[in-house]
Amino acid sequence: MESGEYAGATVYVPEAVVGEIEAQANNGREIGWDGLSELQRLADLADEGEIDIEYVGERATEAEIGRAAAGAIDAIIRDIASEHDATFVTSDIVQAEVAQAKGLDVEYLEPENREVEALAIEDYFDEQTMSVHLKDGVVPMAKRGEIGNITYQEIGGTPLDAETLKEYASEIRDTAKRSDDAFIELSEEGMTIAQVRDIRIAIATPPFSDGFEITAVRPIVKTTMADYEHEEDLKERLLERDRGVLIAGAPGAGKSTFAQAVAEFLDDNGYVVKTMEKPRDLQVEEEITQYTELGGSMEKTADSLLMVRPDYTIYDEVRKTDDFEVFSDMRLAGVGMVGVVHATRPIDALQRLVGRVELGMIPQIVDTVVFIEAGDVDTVYDVTTEVKVPEGLMEEDLARPVIQVRDFETKTPAYEIYTFNRQVVTVPLEGEGGPSESGVDKLAKNEIEREVRSATRGPVEVELRSGNQAVVYVTEDDISHVIGKGGGRIQDIENRLGLTIDAGRRRQARARGRAGRGRKRGRERDERRRDGRRGRHARGHLPAYVIPVTEASPGETVEVRADGEYLCTATVGRGGEIQISRGSAIAEELERAIDRELLITVVRE
Repeated sequence: MESGEYAGATVYVPEAVVGEIEAQANNGREIGWDGLSELQRLADLADEGEIDIEYVGERATEAEIGRAAAGAIDAIIRDIASEHDATFVTSDIVQAEVAQAKGLDVEYLEPENREVEALAIEDYFDEQTMSVHLKDGVVPMAKRGEIGNITYQEIGGTPLDAETLKEYASEIRDTAKRSDDAFIELSEEGMTIAQVRDIRIAIATPPFSDGFEITAVRPIVKTTMADYEHEEDLKERLLERDRGVLIAGAPGAGKSTFAQAVAEFLDDNGYVVKTMEKPRDLQVEEEITQYTELGGSMEKTADSLLMVRPDYTIYDEVRKTDDFEVFSDMRLAGVGMVGVVHATRPIDALQRLVGRVELGMIPQIVDTVVFIEAGDVDTVYDVTTEVKVPEGLMEEDLARPVIQVRDFETKTPAYEIYTFNRQVVTVPLEGEGGPSESGVDKLAKNEIEREVRSATRGPVEVELRSGNQAVVYVTEDDISHVIGKGGGRIQDIENRLGLTIDAGRRRQARARGRAGRGRKRGRERDERRRDGRRGRHARGHLPAYVIPVTEASPGETVEVRADGEYLCTATVGRGGEIQISRGSAIAEELERAIDRELLITVVRE
């Protein structure tokens, strides 16, 4: 129009077009604002008498908008061109072809593809600049240095104003929309993310942010596998078979840089490699196709990739539960997976899977953890599963599936992960500080205390004697409640926790001094004499009476009698015995019966 080619023409603008442009602008999409700008320029030409402009037709209905993908709105626009016998001007190649088939006079304007020129914000970068941070009213800032020694510093002396930032933003958006070497990754109200060559740029505007802000990030180094420690071992491991790998580290540690090196190494060795990224900013070779969300969902992307059948997929970054589920599904489908996750310790990468996937499946999903620190490989873990008695527990009947986390280089076990009383516990082993109360001991004490508190009103103290033996100290009034009728309650707790527990009076546990020690020694002598007749507990030294049972099976309920007189009802334990904890009312009755040399018998109910 500005060239004068259509001087004196009447321009018909369909209301359906105006509605679409307005909706896009209301949603914060730049294409909508661009459309409004074009309409304003047409209105200015009409005011100058160069052209006439008319708005015609009706806005699309909700039903028509719902069928927009099927071409309903495009059909409305073509019908208006036909109704006015007008030349149909479009840059939509499909619309142009259909309009020509309908017999319309069509002028197709091919979208311009311009070479990406240097952006104004690139002037803030130098060879050691990883990211530039520009905000209205703030002096320009940047992260500069070498990997492992990055500092956040001022790179200008004058605060920026909103108008300057808007000019930068307009240039970025325009370049991203029109260049073959750039694209808009995300366009939402208040946030635009663009990729221009190797620079990822985020533009935030109010009300999403409290001020106009532009953040631009560019990789400062590109590496190969040869630049890292454990290079040969890692190469051999990756080529041995398809793996599940988590690359972990703190922000800025160099995780994505290592992931890019892994991707290109696999590609060079004949593997089909794809990436899943949002945003797409890994700097990889052209042979490696980079995918983002399909229809707003990485799950749809994964479904599509399974049709492509890659050997390895690089997932950058795995953060939310949905990401871990997609990663797991693809791994279990047989695809080699390399995921990038944020973690401050190597074990934290695995911990992020706990609760998101079934515990026993973790080694099938992730068998290797690579922890990056200061731009280099710091730790590599090998992850396997084994059925065994966990560290800190002793009895063979406590064996269960245990995830073994070993140092890849030394093969030394570093952690064990397993379930304990329906909870998942991660226990550090030797070389990682050794077993400590922060591991199984602390968990066991907390679980015992929680179970016992349900039957007490006063304070509860727990003392662990070994990995599977404990004493619970409660007030004298609470002892009978903890023991329960016939010792049933404490035995239920023992069965649930896989521990042997005795209840004692809290006041006695606090006794100190010579007289207290003398009384304790006297009680111990009496107990030793009685122990000759009663036997000791099969699993340790806890003060509990043990009555062997030969004619009833474990779990069966029986009666304990003294010379035929009823004493209590009990459940036969796993070892074919009945345990009666000392200090209980029932134990005192049993003591008196033994002292009177009565015959103790066990009778099935």
